[in-house]
Amino acid sequence: MMELICQIIVVDYSLSKNVTLGNQMAFKEGRVRYQYKHWLGYKKGENGKPEIIAEEAEAVKTVFRLYLDGMSYNEIAKFMNAHNYPNRSSTNQWVTIMVKRILENEKYIGDCLLQKTYTVDCISHKTAKNNGERAMYYVSDCHSAIIDKNTYNRVQQEIARRNSKRSASTRNPTEQSKYSSKYALTELLICGECGTACRRCRWTFHNRNRTVWRCINRLEHGPKYCKSPTIDEEPLHNAIVRAINEFYNCSDDVVKVLKSAVDTVLSGSSNNEIKQIEQRLKDIDQARNDFINLIATGTCAPDSLDDEFERLYSEEEKLSQKLLSLKAHTDADQSELADTIKADIDNSSFELHQYDDVLVRKLIECVRIFSKEEISVIFKGGYEVKTELLL
Repeated sequence: MMELICQIIVVDYSLSKNVTLGNQMAFKEGRVRYQYKHWLGYKKGENGKPEIIAEEAEAVKTVFRLYLDGMSYNEIAKFMNAHNYPNRSSTNQWVTIMVKRILENEKYIGDCLLQKTYTVDCISHKTAKNNGERAMYYVSDCHSAIIDKNTYNRVQQEIARRNSKRSASTRNPTEQSKYSSKYALTELLICGECGTACRRCRWTFHNRNRTVWRCINRLEHGPKYCKSPTIDEEPLHNAIVRAINEFYNCSDDVVKVLKSAVDTVLSGSSNNEIKQIEQRLKDIDQARNDFINLIATGTCAPDSLDDEFERLYSEEEKLSQKLLSLKAHTDADQSELADTIKADIDNSSFELHQYDDVLVRKLIECVRIFSKEEISVIFKGGYEVKTELLL
């Protein structure tokens, strides 16, 4: 009986090992196996490829847009529940982890990262997250995208930026505070005297409420360490609105900055796609060498891998043609698109009448308080506007 059990364990181990090796080979070849149960936005199409579900795709796009507008994971989940957006949860409720996974999922740009997890033990089939213990394989353009790559990359940068924020502490009060989705100025407003972030405070005096912004260093340590002024919120908001309007009205300087940014973004997005294709071609070449080694060592018969060689050759041909096309047309296409965007910039006009946290996050790098009468608003791209605080 014991001998039979041992034989079963050996057979199970051997089968599991073969399955693991088969998966490894599939990863190297860039073969993607889709799991649709919890993958919002897609279903299995008639051709076996992922097919976009329009209503669910709109939910995915909304999640990305709200995050770039400054909302937190929790706020996005509440918004999605309040507006009855579809999801794949068993409880039909949006939660923060669901939002986070959507924002970090490369499948929404048509790509796939393979071997995110791996089998630790072939007997117990225990799996673990791949933190570098195994090779990962990135496959580009393997299905239709819901999110464009520029939007996805901006979201990943914003996730990294928010994660890098740390709470301002008494040990190091000049540190910037952690990300706040409630008030944009929590992470943008800086004391011009000591460089510490500012905090929003509510004061009550003779039954009258007053909302102000104060340097955290002064709040926690007193005027001995910083003598920066207390700024009322309403005139601060009004000053920022005037700075934004001035930013848009200074057409020559602003257009120059915006046009430069257009060229940079377009160049970066095309170069990324070219690099991804070049990397995939290297992976195909490596997979082909692995097959040759299997044949050379006698592990596989010479004709048993003909179909695999044919598939790799076919994919290599398509990618090579796409790479040549991209390199040939990128400059012309970029130039045409850049000219269109720049023309829109030249013909656009703008005037803001009311303070808007979402717009402030999109436009402004930081706001520095110099005195009770003056602040400096520094826009993304480096353009600076100094404006007065009018009571």
